[in-house]
Amino acid sequence: MKSIKSVNIKPGSDSSNEVKDIVTKEGTVILRNLITKSHAQKLEHQLVTALAEDNVKYGDGYIYNGMVHALMNRGSEFINLISLPSLLSIYRAILGHGCIIHAYNSSSMPPNKTNYSRAIHVDSPRLIPGYITNIGFTLALNPFTNENGAMEIYPDSFNMLHAPAEYIFDKEKVILDNVEVGDAILFNARCWHRGGNNTTQQWRHGVTMNICRNYMRQQFDYCKMLSDHTLKQLPEDVRKFLGYNVRMPENMEEFLLPPDERKYKPAQE
Repeated sequence: MKSIKSVNIKPGSDSSNEVKDIVTKEGTVILRNLITKSHAQKLEHQLVTALAEDNVKYGDGYIYNGMVHALMNRGSEFINLISLPSLLSIYRAILGHGCIIHAYNSSSMPPNKTNYSRAIHVDSPRLIPGYITNIGFTLALNPFTNENGAMEIYPDSFNMLHAPAEYIFDKEKVILDNVEVGDAILFNARCWHRGGNNTTQQWRHGVTMNICRNYMRQQFDYCKMLSDHTLKQLPEDVRKFLGYNVRMPENMEEFLLPPDERKYKPAQE
């Protein structure tokens, strides 16, 4: 029976090479104790607030009901999460020092239901054998259990071009039902996976990221979505992760600026 390896993330230690080795060879790893339960509770509070705000703004017929996009714009704790040095070092070990965030969204499974994630899918459409273009990240804000719709993954399927038949997926999958609050799942985004069925009376909340190579496009123009005031308060390292150093020049005048003044900075790979 397949199992997923775990790495305990200790404050002040660097687990990036260990995590990179597991993801490269086996596709998936669990990051234990990535954040404190206190931080997870603060994230959950800000996420529930954002979900309520979106419900008022977009209504019950909203196509993305139960999913909040661009979380860095929805609360300070989401900024704190993407600023974690332990996470940034892991991302950069796998995808290079200039890697950027492609998507930063919530993953909430509603009570007594499943959602859009139930179909067997990958989070990156392109397959380049031996080369990871994207990594997926799912942080548990509530315990992930078989009852509340824990993620299911076929961990070493990252070289499969097409989705496996459901009976093959069910035979090879690992149900990630031992992921506790503050743990995270990190995986090659070419791994085939899906969400489970929530048979409980409570929402099951999580936070997801898709991280990509620096030359790829993002789901949103995050540097324009965030206010100038917020961007200026962020460390250079975090601005870089948000795509600040790979922005496109808007005209020839910007293109011809000295290298240190250009939007697109050199040497991002």
